[in-house]
Amino acid sequence: MLRSIRPTTLSLGALFRQQLNGRRASVARWMSTDPVEDHEEVQDFGDYSVILPEEPFVFGVSHIPQRPVPEYIPKPPYALTSDGSIPGDGPRKDSGKIKLGGKEESLLRQAAKLAKKVRDFAGSQVKVGVTTDTIDSAIHNFILAHSAYPSPLRYQGYPKSCCTSINNVIVHGIPDKRPLENGDIINIDITIFLNGYHGDTSQTFLVGDVDGPGRELVQVTNEALELAIAVCGPGKPFKLIGKAIHDFLHNKDYSVSPQFTGHGIGTVFHRTPWIMHHLNDEPGIMEPGHCFTIEPAIIQGTNPRGWIFPDGWTASTENCARSAQAEHMILITETGADVLTR
Repeated sequence: MLRSIRPTTLSLGALFRQQLNGRRASVARWMSTDPVEDHEEVQDFGDYSVILPEEPFVFGVSHIPQRPVPEYIPKPPYALTSDGSIPGDGPRKDSGKIKLGGKEESLLRQAAKLAKKVRDFAGSQVKVGVTTDTIDSAIHNFILAHSAYPSPLRYQGYPKSCCTSINNVIVHGIPDKRPLENGDIINIDITIFLNGYHGDTSQTFLVGDVDGPGRELVQVTNEALELAIAVCGPGKPFKLIGKAIHDFLHNKDYSVSPQFTGHGIGTVFHRTPWIMHHLNDEPGIMEPGHCFTIEPAIIQGTNPRGWIFPDGWTASTENCARSAQAEHMILITETGADVLTR
């Protein structure tokens, strides 16, 4: 899960001009690359259900109950504030490096290892008819059973223990009472806090019988992530990550979201270095001790823009094309790059 972003302005009327009646609708052959421009070419993104905000709209998330966490579970600082705000931002501005070969590295690796274990457990919960709230409950209890804290819970007010982003939702989908449908794709974003360190990873899972374009999207997303990981190492510019993804998607009918970044991680949930997944010329060189996430959100078609639901968190593609995301934690060592959540 990423830091908050500036929402893209979009008229909800533009979406409903596509004859979406209600929160979900089956779609095929009517999605354009930009619903505001009626003259643009219509694309076929497949057959799936579109996720839209419930009506009447409820703004914010204060109405969503939060799951309790026992007192004995160590909590990150923001979980102890009244509104989930981050106490101070000093650590977010430092080098983002840890000391290799000692306790820091060991604790970081333990957190990443547990995050992977939780991610795999989350995937086992994905079944037709299961609600994302039920999945969130199972993940919450699984994390607590391992004496860890679910990092998303209370982070800047977020009300759940994981993010569940379905079909056209890019990131930050809030678990709710909607049952998973045959043909959905769902990204489950896991972050845990264990012994003072965060571990962060995600994967997009197939629900039942997913159509060809949906399966291909998930495959392309994982390939993009692996190619981005392959360019990492000491002395390498961070901008190579975005270039690797850009080059891979070139001449393909996919785009990468520029609105959501990877991030440094360790004792702080989100910190420098910020990882751009699109073509960029940002400065910065990978150095031993840097630990960060790579988590590209790949979108069908050539319009990567997103907009934010009234809840202030859920980010959907502007034209309701599907999005998939995959995420790993990368630690730069003296000799290469270790994938901690593999």
